[in-house]
Amino acid sequence: MTFEQLRIFLAVAKHLHFTRAAEAVYLTQPAVSAAIHSLEAEYDVKLFHRTGRSIQMTDAGKLLQTEAQQILDRVALTERGLRELNNMQQGELKLGSSLTIGNYWLPSKISEFKRQYPGIVVSCTLGNAEEICEGTAIGLFDLGLVTGEVKASLKKCLQQEVVGSDRLQIVVGKSHPWYKRQEISPEELLTTTWVMRESGSGVQQIFEQALQSWGIETYQLDIVLVLSSSEMVKAVVESGVGAAAIPELMVQKELKLSTLYAIPLIDRDKSSRQKLEIVQPVWKLKHQQRFQTRVASAFEMILTQGF
Repeated sequence: MTFEQLRIFLAVAKHLHFTRAAEAVYLTQPAVSAAIHSLEAEYDVKLFHRTGRSIQMTDAGKLLQTEAQQILDRVALTERGLRELNNMQQGELKLGSSLTIGNYWLPSKISEFKRQYPGIVVSCTLGNAEEICEGTAIGLFDLGLVTGEVKASLKKCLQQEVVGSDRLQIVVGKSHPWYKRQEISPEELLTTTWVMRESGSGVQQIFEQALQSWGIETYQLDIVLVLSSSEMVKAVVESGVGAAAIPELMVQKELKLSTLYAIPLIDRDKSSRQKLEIVQPVWKLKHQQRFQTRVASAFEMILTQGF
């Protein structure tokens, strides 16, 4: 079998339609059908059940799909590795990052990397922490950058390393009763409305862990909005709706302009009146077993500089 046959087969397996698969690989439908027929004849198996115009994969097809994807992934990584033998003058770095990290923490790191290696193409996909963890686990990204917890089911295949940190601030807008308050206690968190990130967000995970450490469960809060972006959360709170826990990195300008106010959280049960902080680590993720390119290793060095 050839790499081209595997590429065609995977397109048919993805679309379960010969014409759409042909369009995806820029071939004619007869050429795609011929490639599949050749594979089936060579190994005397049926890869697809054909029922009228619809098709379904057989057990043999499902086996080949898994193996073929791994083969082509390995070939792609090998090609990238060979291209890197030119002293890092060309190549590609694929990053996945959670939204806040990608928007506020990562750009300076990418800029420094591009300064040192201008010929390397950097692509960065943003998503919530859960999406980035899963994408790194299946090989979509060379490296993932997230805050929050990695699912237990993914920890066995992902290597984690702390490469930075940020704090969550409890913030409110000018019309909120807490604006300019000197301090609040954890118990007072139950007395206002809240704007939250979705459950897959690293920010939300860290905030929920902090609440639990103070004896508060999320369901006890009066949550009026759940949004998929910290930028949206910030804008809503700035307009006067509730309170929110937002990464310090993304509210520095608003705090200086006094359109948002960060309220110190104090544990009044302790004689020292301890200030409570919510610190979230920035995690670098990479697959435990996948081949690591020189480009990715060079970017890892950038990430750990000064930390």
